[in-house]
Amino acid sequence: MPGSALIMYETSSDGITLRAALAGELDLADADEVRDNLAAAAQASPCRFLQVDVSRVTLIDSYALGALISARNSAAAAGVTLTLVSPSPPVAKAIAVTGLSAAFGLPG
Repeated sequence: MPGSALIMYETSSDGITLRAALAGELDLADADEVRDNLAAAAQASPCRFLQVDVSRVTLIDSYALGALISARNSAAAAGVTLTLVSPSPPVAKAIAVTGLSAAFGLPG
């Protein structure tokens, strides 16, 4: 990615789950590309689940959070369940403040 966010993919051994790992700062500069990348991966993959590991995200802004919701909605339209896993402190705080825990499959 041209900005500061980085995304990597891996498929589970059973082929049911696609795992994505985001790292770095996720803000206006990278949000659209991350959204489009996650949505395209969900649509192209035969997997039924897309788990996005956000444990290495050091910053997230409201625009990026909206982009993740949009990716979640695109994945759902393709029959794929997108969830966030292992939220870093900045991501956990943003999700708690916005009340989006359930939308991302996280405990409230």
